[in-house]
Amino acid sequence: MENMVLLSIVVIIALGIFSQWLAWRIQWPSIVIMSIAGLIIGPVFLLVNPEQALGDLYSPIVSLAVAIVLFEGSSSLDIREVKNISKSVFRVVTLGAFLAWIAGAVAAHYIAGLSWAVSFVIGGLFIVTGPTVIIPLLRQAKLDPRVAAVLKWEGIIIDPIGPLLALFAYEVIKVIGSAEAGLGYLLTFFLGALVAGLIGYVLGILVSVLAGKGLFPEYLKSPIILSFVLLCFSLGEMIEHETGMLSVTVMGLTIARKQKYVSSIGNIGHFIENISVILTSTIFILLTSSLSRETIGQIFTLPILGYVAIMLFVVRPLSIWLSTIGTELTIKEKTLIGWIAPRGIVALTVSSYFASILLEDGFEDAAILTALTFALVFITVCVHGFSLGPLAKKLDLANNDVPGVLLVGASEFSFAFAKHLKKMEIPVLIVDHTFHHYIKAQEYDIDVYYGEILSEHMKYEVDLTPYEYILSLTEDPAYNALVCQSFIPEFGYQHTFTLPSKGRGAEQKDIPPAHKPNILFGEDEAFEVLNRKIREGYTFQTVDLEVEEKQTMKKEDLSVPVEGNWLFIRRENEELTFITLKEKITVEQGDQLVVLSKEETE
Repeated sequence: MENMVLLSIVVIIALGIFSQWLAWRIQWPSIVIMSIAGLIIGPVFLLVNPEQALGDLYSPIVSLAVAIVLFEGSSSLDIREVKNISKSVFRVVTLGAFLAWIAGAVAAHYIAGLSWAVSFVIGGLFIVTGPTVIIPLLRQAKLDPRVAAVLKWEGIIIDPIGPLLALFAYEVIKVIGSAEAGLGYLLTFFLGALVAGLIGYVLGILVSVLAGKGLFPEYLKSPIILSFVLLCFSLGEMIEHETGMLSVTVMGLTIARKQKYVSSIGNIGHFIENISVILTSTIFILLTSSLSRETIGQIFTLPILGYVAIMLFVVRPLSIWLSTIGTELTIKEKTLIGWIAPRGIVALTVSSYFASILLEDGFEDAAILTALTFALVFITVCVHGFSLGPLAKKLDLANNDVPGVLLVGASEFSFAFAKHLKKMEIPVLIVDHTFHHYIKAQEYDIDVYYGEILSEHMKYEVDLTPYEYILSLTEDPAYNALVCQSFIPEFGYQHTFTLPSKGRGAEQKDIPPAHKPNILFGEDEAFEVLNRKIREGYTFQTVDLEVEEKQTMKKEDLSVPVEGNWLFIRRENEELTFITLKEKITVEQGDQLVVLSKEETE
């Protein structure tokens, strides 16, 4: 039995990560792949039932994982993201949430056939979207920053509010339906929520102060803060069920605010984010594989499907359009935000709790809540996941351009390189913190950002969405390495490049093989060499490669009509492959090679 539990846990974790990878490879929403994987190993083939295997540990494990995901999302928020749309965000998470609650409850009563009591409970819960579903979709869609910020903030702020609204509705039901219960029940609820929020705030301040004073060693900082997150959630849950989510969200928001003053706190971000990715995939498979075949069968009934349709096409658009009247959002932005509202882990986990207590209280119609919730989650995840990208492009709210290049460091070479990229209609931006370089860039009619790329506020002032490649081309190798290391999480290891170190020459052969794919052009093409060649009259040439079929070969085996320094290959699908210290390259028919040469092509 113990071995089966161990095997089940390992299979679920591995399958979750594999689902994330497969979604990345085929460009599908990761939540869709995870849901399908969970259904296959669970109710379809009955290979695993985590709820039975884990027993009493099932609910606590899921709850703690949700707490970490919520903390990761809230601690990554920065008010500068919404400096131009704060009114819209406030309206969406207040008036919009209230309208969605009321409209959802009305739809649950008249369409799904639920009693008013159960309808208002489930209506409050179904306002949640959540970071577990929104953030993976935003990563893939490359949305306009304004729209992405609204959806991200809504998902994270609303996640704890939904269960609290459901809990509030349940407390009201108890007051109305019981002669013994009075207004004291409601007072207890509000007091419990207030105390839970206060716990999160106090622990957030405590963690910020302790980290700021250096009382945590660096190697223990992330584990200590993670322990505080779990403690915060547990204390919140002890006060009142479902208020733990409020506690960790407030703690995350408090730490996010303090990061401006205590920079060392931000160093834990990637650690928590990595854990969050693992937990998101694991929990989704845990929940979907625990569903019964009876629950799946209930989904395909007219009341449930009708309710989901009303939530998709009426409740969500109506709540967004009404709540954002007179705000900064354009019609296109309202249209996209009003369509996108996938439900996720919080809805699935909390609905089972309310289903059980409502059934205990004699509300027999609550038996369909699990099927209703999964139908809403799975359908919204699929429909919104597949439609977000195409709809955003149709509304001009996503990047439709070819993959762009971000050049760090202004110099004669980078100016000329950027000018040639622009000539090839490839988006390009130069970032430099030296003012006279900024002035010179304007002479070349090149987009340039004057500022420090490593500064915290840079990402809030510059939209990096159009750029898929970053090249650090300054004369300082240490700075180049720091830029690359800092932006690997943003651009990916395969899209982050720098120049060879100054004066190393033949010593470049001593570079570890793992680093060669990130070092540009050639062993001797350091900063001084490239800039000297520009001064000597070298120009950029674009030549068509004549190959019969796709093949991988050594660079010296490829015949090119122009002598010079190979810079990058442009594929037919507009992707760029930069020439690095790797010995072999892959070429195919239709590729174009860009060369820095003294020769002129005919």
